[in-house]
Amino acid sequence: MATHALEIAGLFLGGVGMVGTVAVTVMPQWRVSAFIENNIVVFENFWEGLWMNCVRQANIRMQCKIYDSLLALSPDLQAARGLMCAASVMSFLAFMMAILGMKCTRCTGDNEKVKAHILLTAGIIFIITGMVVLIPVSWVANAIIRDFYNPIVNVAQKRELGEALYLGWTTALVLIVGGALFCCIFCCNGKSSSYRYSIPSHRTTQRSYHMEKKPPSVYSRSQPPSSS
Repeated sequence: MATHALEIAGLFLGGVGMVGTVAVTVMPQWRVSAFIENNIVVFENFWEGLWMNCVRQANIRMQCKIYDSLLALSPDLQAARGLMCAASVMSFLAFMMAILGMKCTRCTGDNEKVKAHILLTAGIIFIITGMVVLIPVSWVANAIIRDFYNPIVNVAQKRELGEALYLGWTTALVLIVGGALFCCIFCCNGKSSSYRYSIPSHRTTQRSYHMEKKPPSVYSRSQPPSSS
């Protein structure tokens, strides 16, 4: 019952992490405008994402434009685009593998050992996906903070951390926790199986006990002792 609850929790966290990974990939709020010093024009807000940049005016009208070329992006956003696409594919594969490894799933048979290994593989992929999401999010955040405190960078070009970065950190944590739950399920199944095979059954114990207490046969009692 406990492992079943862990499976449900791990699958739920994995699904949330998969949706969050796709959301972070498509969201344009990786870099947002920083209203500091002379840059106090608050009715225009600039967003920069992996696929497009947007301009929102007075919370009413928003215009977005897809990047004309990959080379128009900064190196950190170029790497982030590739890593986030890979993370989206990996999270989907891990989620489908987790579904196949559930005890309630019948398409993979009733072999619990095979299902446990499938869940372990899904958990490892979830953890790797969380690391893959964490790398570009932290890389872009570090570049934003470095440019923000750089006096050489123009004030109008300075940006702040967008909502996509905070969602990315949360998504990475959810993916890692979900993968850790699947790994814990595999460890619990391994311990329970080894404990089950190590303890002898009650029938075997009784049989060995009666064999030790077996009385002597009638033939042995009726046979006279041999004279020397």
